[in-house]
Parts: sequence; C-alpha cells; structure tokens
Amino acid sequence: MQLQSILRRVYPHAGFVYGKVRERGTGDARSLVVDVRPRKGTRAFCSGCGKRCALYDTLPARRFTFVPLWAIPVALEYAMRRVQCRRCGVTVEWVPWADGKSHVTHAFAWFIASWAKALSWAECARRFGTSWDTVFACVATVVRWGLEHRDLENIGAIGVDELAWKKGHKYLTLVYQLDRGRSRLLHIAQNRTKASFNAFFDMLGEARTATISFVASDMWAAFRSVIKARCPNAAHILDRFHVVQMLTKAVDAVRREEVRALRAKGKEPVLTSTRWLLLKNRDHLKRKDKGRLRELLQANLRTVRAYLLKEEFRQFWSYISSTWAEKFLNAWTTTALRSRLEPFKRFARTLRKHREELLNWFAARRKFSAGATEGFNNKARITTRKAYGFRTYHHAEIALYHALGDLPEPPWLTHRFA
Repeated sequence: MQLQSILRRVYPHAGFVYGKVRERGTGDARSLVVDVRPRKGTRAFCSGCGKRCALYDTLPARRFTFVPLWAIPVALEYAMRRVQCRRCGVTVEWVPWADGKSHVTHAFAWFIASWAKALSWAECARRFGTSWDTVFACVATVVRWGLEHRDLENIGAIGVDELAWKKGHKYLTLVYQLDRGRSRLLHIAQNRTKASFNAFFDMLGEARTATISFVASDMWAAFRSVIKARCPNAAHILDRFHVVQMLTKAVDAVRREEVRALRAKGKEPVLTSTRWLLLKNRDHLKRKDKGRLRELLQANLRTVRAYLLKEEFRQFWSYISSTWAEKFLNAWTTTALRSRLEPFKRFARTLRKHREELLNWFAARRKFSAGATEGFNNKARITTRKAYGFRTYHHAEIALYHALGDLPEPPWLTHRFA
C-alpha cells in the first residue's frame, strides 16, 4: 500500500487529492514531502465567511508539518489559492488540514498534544524534531477547541483550592468538578482572591450555578464568602484533606516544641527523627517502625499525648450518621481543649468554628468524590514541573487544562492516537 493510499484512508479531505511523494535529504536530515492539489472542477472556500468563491490567483507552495512516519518527518506541500469574495474581498482560501497561517496540520497538533500529556514539552519537542514553542502552540490549539466544545451542564459538586505555581507567593485558583463518575478541572484563575473565584461563577452563569448542590473548600475566607454569596443553597463542605493536614501540623508543632525543651534541659533527644513516625497512619508503618513507635509510646511525653489525640480523631471519619459524628466531635474537642497542648487547643477551636461545614461532609460523601480535590492538586503540581519552560501564566493555564480538563476531541478527527 502506497503512502497516498494510507493518507486517503486515515486523513481524507473532500476537494483535495494527494499526489506524488518525494524524498528530501539523506540520513538524519531525510524527510518526506507529499504534494496536495485541489480536485479538478472544485471551487475554493473563503477563509473569512466560508462561502465558495471564484479563483483570484495562486500563491507559492507552502509546507505543513504532518505526523512523522517511522521517525521520518512528513510534510504536506500545497500552493494556497486566493479567492475573490464579494463580502471579504481578496482572501486566502480555507483548507481543512490547518488554520490560518499555521504551518502545522491538525493531525500533527493532536498527535503532539497527546504525547505532551506523557512527556515534558521539552522532551516532546526533542523527540519529534520540533521546538518548545511549536509544542505549546499545538497544545494550545487542542485546549482552545476543547474549551469551546465542552459540556458544562449538570454540574452538581465542585471543589476549589489554591495552587502555588511560582516562587514569591504566586497562586492559582483551581475549580474542579467532583461529581461521581465525572471529575475534571473546570476553571483556572490567577491569585486566590474573591475575584478569582467569582470569575468561575461568571463563566458558568446563574442557571448552571443553581444546579450545584455541594461545594468543597478549605477555610480560606475569600473562598468561603464567595460560596455563601454565589451558592447560598449549596452545602459547603470542609475538605477532609485540609482538616487532616491541620491536625498533623498540630502534632508536629508539639513535637518540635518538646524537642527544644528537652535539648534545653540537656536530656536525651528521644524525639529526634520521629516526625514521619508520628504523622503517618499506623497502618502505613513498616514493621521496624511499629516497634520503635511502641517504645516511644511508653515514654511520658507531651508528644505522645498529641499522637494519641491524633489517632483518636481518625474515628471521626468512620461515622455514617452526622448526629453521632457531632457527638464524637464535641467530646474530642472538649478533651483537646483540656489537654494543655496549645496547638491542639487552637485546632479544636477551629473545628468548633467550622462545625457546620465539617459535618456536611457526612451528608455528601457518597454524592461526590471526596478526595478528588487534593488528588487533582497533586497532578497539577506534577504538570507544572513536567512542562518545563513556563514563562507566563498563560503557559501554565494551557498545560493544566490539557492535563486535567478531560476535554473532548472533535468528531471529525480521523487521525487519532491513544
């Protein structure tokens, strides 16, 4: 089977014919050039209004980068026609394999974009003999099409969180859909302000916002005030990850304070190198670590009391009924407030302050993906590290939508890659 036959089968274009295939260069510089010509008797389309028009003249031949074949670069060569359009004047014709002045075919753009999910953009450019800017342009094209054609109906649960993406307290506000069976990135905005979060609801519109039943977030005041104003009928859920994170920080604060106190008294530093031993769940410890933990728990230390309080709080998440969960919460916070451990006293007061949002977790946990927000944030961090060379916010935005947006592909894309 000749290359023209393969192209006609996987990448056909009505009104155009694949012609001769020429080989250019030798060795590593070798490439294939496929001639494309208009089918006889067909008229060109205006690139402005899309109507068929009379021919005006023909421009010099241009090359459009196509998908490589056995690591050999392939290009389509076509002499663009100009048309005389009554509405748009003299314009260059529309061609189905590329947009505007781009020298990259749609097939190559989607091919590169698929690889850009698995490789860093720099590595993707190196492997396929192109530039970082070309990879970004391909990904941006795919993302732009996906955002224009995605379905934003029937969103029932969302989560909002911030992501530090540059040094100097540079943050992004990320909004995710957290419905059972559909989790994806919906919105990105610079900073972590009310305006950043409000922009999501402005994009979504009032009718779609009204369908939201659950909103998960941390305790950031800007997010909480926007949720109250824009989703007054939705249940606001305090994200479990952030609660556990605050609890482990309280344990570590007690540990560090006691380490300093023991050193000041000249006593044996028994808590040295025990941070992760105390912060990890007991079920995740190795056998040797469990033995060391048993020895540590026999000591009369403030840190041991902090660890036992942390382990006791794990029971809170196992309740099915919010009523019993609330009773447990009341008892546990009372114990924490009497513990004479200042970090735990602060944590207990915070839980009581956000009691309603915390208990909403039990009403909604079977109706939305509870751990998806932090899972998405971990993937977002990997994405920002993998796509080396971010120069602006726009680059980060495109990369995150591409990796986490679950964007659709066009039905007319005949050349697909897994």
